[in-house]
Amino acid sequence: MTNILDVLAQCAMCRTQLENNVSEGNIGIAAGINTGILYLFFTPYILAGIIIYFWYKNSKKNAQKIKVNSYSDS
Repeated sequence: MTNILDVLAQCAMCRTQLENNVSEGNIGIAAGINTGILYLFFTPYILAGIIIYFWYKNSKKNAQKIKVNSYSDS
C-alpha cells in the first residue's frame, strides 16, 4: 500500500529530473512535459466549446423551424 508521502514525493522527483536534464542542456524532456501539461489544460475547454457550438447551432435551427411552423399554421 502506498503512503501519501510516497505519492507526494513523485513531484519532487520529476522536478529534480527535469532540472538535471535542463542543466545538462537537454531541454527535450522538459518541453515534452510542458506540452503535455498544456494539452491536459486546454482539452476540457476545447471539448466544452465544441459542445456549446453544436448546442447553439441546433437551438438556432429549432427556433427557425418553430417560426416556419407558426407562419404556416396561420
